[in-house]
Amino acid sequence: MISFVGAGPGAPDLLTIRGAQRLSEADVVVWAASLVPEAVLGCCRPDVIVHDSKTMTLEAVTAVYAANPDASIVRLHSGDPSVYGAIAEQIDWCLTHERAFEIVPGVTSMAATAAALGQELTVPGVSQSVVLTRLANRTRSSMSQHEDVSSFAGHGVTMAIFLSAARPQELQDQLLALGSRYSPETPAVIAFRVSWPDERIVRTTVGTLTTALIDLGETATVLVLVGPALAPIAGPARSHVYASTYAHTYRSAANGDCPS
Repeated sequence: MISFVGAGPGAPDLLTIRGAQRLSEADVVVWAASLVPEAVLGCCRPDVIVHDSKTMTLEAVTAVYAANPDASIVRLHSGDPSVYGAIAEQIDWCLTHERAFEIVPGVTSMAATAAALGQELTVPGVSQSVVLTRLANRTRSSMSQHEDVSSFAGHGVTMAIFLSAARPQELQDQLLALGSRYSPETPAVIAFRVSWPDERIVRTTVGTLTTALIDLGETATVLVLVGPALAPIAGPARSHVYASTYAHTYRSAANGDCPS
């Protein structure tokens, strides 16, 4: 079995129980040392065979799979494997070669950053949507038309921008492009290695994002969150589902108006 396991954002105790179990059972682990702390491998047996994928191509990774047909293999991805995990091509290899596989989800850096901030990303009356995206650069061919950051900025919702810290000015320009619903005062958060021992979280604004990213001095393992939901909100609108005046399958409504 090949298990595509989400390592979470970095802290070993944010690995799921299932993920930890798969690591403890693994004969072979393929992991990216540049993205996943070595402490996450603490679940593994002493005799596990470990391959560092940061210098490997897809062909090199699948060669490990091919060379170990009967082994329990963990392909350890940072965050959640389904978000920029490049697992589709590995799944295709598994299907072509009739190898059993599974996906074990992980905590995303987006979720870990929201937790570190102590904030909700979908605040009623402010933003009920979250967009996960990135700038297009050398991998521009991977991005379909209309997926650029400036297109999503036109919605003004919470946006989580991955893999884009190396081009701060371009990122800020796209967030403030013609038609954007963000302003220079819109809150932004920069999270570097969230949940790692050297975690850094910077609160800034869209208008000062370039300067803040340059001052951070990091380009890898950086997530940028943008949107009005990141601002401190005095008396936010109540959610409908827990309002006494809102009826649903499991509860009758009390008299009175529904929350806005």
